[in-house]
Amino acid sequence: MNTLEQINNNFEYFSKSEKKVANSILDSLQKAIHLCIASLAKLANVSEPPVNRFCCRIDTKGFPDFQLRLAQNLVNGASYVNRLVDQDNTVSCHTQKVFDSAIPQLGIVKDNLNTTNINRAIDLLTQANKIAFFGLAASAAVTHGAMSKFFRFYIPVLYFVDVMMQHIYCINYRYGNVVICILPTGRTQNLVEQAKVAKANDAIIITITTANSSLAQIASLSIAITVPEYTNIYMPMVSPLAQLTLIDVLATGFILRRGQNFRDNLKRVKDILHDVYPDKL
Repeated sequence: MNTLEQINNNFEYFSKSEKKVANSILDSLQKAIHLCIASLAKLANVSEPPVNRFCCRIDTKGFPDFQLRLAQNLVNGASYVNRLVDQDNTVSCHTQKVFDSAIPQLGIVKDNLNTTNINRAIDLLTQANKIAFFGLAASAAVTHGAMSKFFRFYIPVLYFVDVMMQHIYCINYRYGNVVICILPTGRTQNLVEQAKVAKANDAIIITITTANSSLAQIASLSIAITVPEYTNIYMPMVSPLAQLTLIDVLATGFILRRGQNFRDNLKRVKDILHDVYPDKL
């Protein structure tokens, strides 16, 4: 496990000061490898001891050793693509690596899901007057996929990937609506701010994000997704797959909770669409 993965996997166990250090590093990776310990402490708005404790938490021998390992990680392999892929890999090789890494990582996500929270989320969704999905960057496509699933369920459903539109919706929030915020890291400030606005209007907020992240702490209910993938440096690959699979879990629960009559109606719609658009289904 490299230094970046250790930070990501242990983030929820850091103290408040250590999280400040971690966030400062993650937000400025290239800068962090050149800062002295005093400068990093100042950037994180902490004293120097939390920086040293942070370094020990991720099994380095101190700040200089941490910087060395971080620098090595940043230049390792085909940077910004996938940690397992090398520059000289053939198409056959990198295809196998991408699939072979995705399958066990989805298994890790499944094993760490809190089914109690999933059950509660299904309750909230089946009782909602309207559902809105919020996402940014790589999660934008996931919100569109979520909308296309829940659009079939005879409930008003929207999705927003624009910060301004999200903000307007949160200001005009009405009681009984549910907002689902999807964000792998839970740190992107724009979406965190929209969640705060929605919460100020007594919104029901469900988050699909990293445990104990800034976004998760705002939520009415948070479904934590533990993806062993470092998206600050590598292209998101498994994270969107995990999010879409969880959307399928919620959609399946929604259908089952609504009962046989609801499923019969879904079948009727399918049959009608098949008659009208036989080549599209």
